[in-house]
Amino acid sequence: MQEAKPVATPMSETKKLTLDSGTPLADPKQYCMVIGSLQYLSFTRPDIGFAVNRLSQYMHRPTNDHWQAAKRVLRYLAGARSHGIFLRSDCPLTVHAFSDADWGGDKGDCISTNAYIVYFGGSPISWSSKKQKSVARSSTEAEYRAMANAASELQWISSLLTELGIVLPVAPVIYCDNMGATYLCSNPVFHSRKKHIALDYHFVRGYIQSGALRVSYISTHDQLADAITKPLLRLRFHLLGNKIGVKPLPPS
Repeated sequence: MQEAKPVATPMSETKKLTLDSGTPLADPKQYCMVIGSLQYLSFTRPDIGFAVNRLSQYMHRPTNDHWQAAKRVLRYLAGARSHGIFLRSDCPLTVHAFSDADWGGDKGDCISTNAYIVYFGGSPISWSSKKQKSVARSSTEAEYRAMANAASELQWISSLLTELGIVLPVAPVIYCDNMGATYLCSNPVFHSRKKHIALDYHFVRGYIQSGALRVSYISTHDQLADAITKPLLRLRFHLLGNKIGVKPLPPS
């Protein structure tokens, strides 16, 4: 695939993959090897985070459609092999995260995908793109679950920084583009229709009340985690990728 024609995005935004799409591969070994390698690469390349998460869900029964999608990721990487995370040194030592969810994005089982990207200063240091464990009955529920995952990661990172002797000037912030989830964080009244997400609610609320966490609303246009919750059009993907901090190496 080194000489393959590059593509602009790692995953097609029009072709929807499902567990039953395509013909099962006679020998899935090569597919599993490629996806396994991509999982390691995604540790330093958040731009392929969603594609790797999606394709990993078919490793037990890959088809020719899944194999073509995996090769598309390789074609994308062939045209972006010089890209990497840009680590900035000119930013204050603050911690913030972008949290997002694609409500019911999986057409096979209607389970949402949640994602977060955590920044230390101006550089991304942690990210995740993962399917939720059950169907969310509202977009607010899906977004709040994603926010709880981001809050858990921020808690661990803040604890690690404390052990390293780094004092954060302000409490970490989670940026969310769902008004309902943001309002639920600041509203002390827990509505009965939200009892099914009680654990996530009390987990996040506890940190907010103690002053260890803040949640702020952000417009969908500026939501960077959108890049790892769903396939995007080329212009939108490259815009968010650049804002995330995945950039080509400067000329030496």
